[in-house]
Amino acid sequence: MKKFILSILIAIIIGKPEIPAISPMAKNFSQEVLSVKEMNMEYRYPVASVSKIFKENILLNLAYLDGRVTKAQDINWDEITKPFQSEFTLNPNETFAFHDAVTPQFKNTVVVTTKARFNKQDGFKTDGYLYGDGVCQLASFINMAARDAKLDVVQYTNHDFAAIPEVPKIYGVAIYLNPNNRAASARENLYVTNNQDKPVTFRFNYQNGQLKITVSKVV
Repeated sequence: MKKFILSILIAIIIGKPEIPAISPMAKNFSQEVLSVKEMNMEYRYPVASVSKIFKENILLNLAYLDGRVTKAQDINWDEITKPFQSEFTLNPNETFAFHDAVTPQFKNTVVVTTKARFNKQDGFKTDGYLYGDGVCQLASFINMAARDAKLDVVQYTNHDFAAIPEVPKIYGVAIYLNPNNRAASARENLYVTNNQDKPVTFRFNYQNGQLKITVSKVV
């Protein structure tokens, strides 16, 4: 804010006609924290080599979500695995869907997805079972935070066939996207809708091997 005021004074002194716009960060809205959850990214599966694949797929999925990666050719694993912070915001009645195959109920409200298909073509890794292993853990983690924040959450499939470290089975979500069967894929998705009267933000912070989600709303 000090920089903003200083820029206005300089503009007046030198006769610059335009006044710089206030950035979203400069508005400095008060925030009410609705939920905070943390997940140890160094232990995603009992087998260390598989755990590493899960971790890397989760971090790649978050890179697609925040736009650091838009295609496989963008992938730089050294950059993806560095500490980062990112976020997305839902206005009232807007929906986050984990992928873009959505049911008719949400086709007009989805404004944010992770923008990935979790396959080899998108650069996701495999532990020998399937490509994208680990993204269900991220979806389940988001599900847990969203439900704790008392947002509207819809899921049609559960991940109770396999345990997810630090995420109780009641929050498990099975995620799958088959471009050739989008109707079925729409039911293997996660939908989070902002039922508050103010914008709600999901903030991701990854550092020291820990991934944290903070869900907050403007007050």
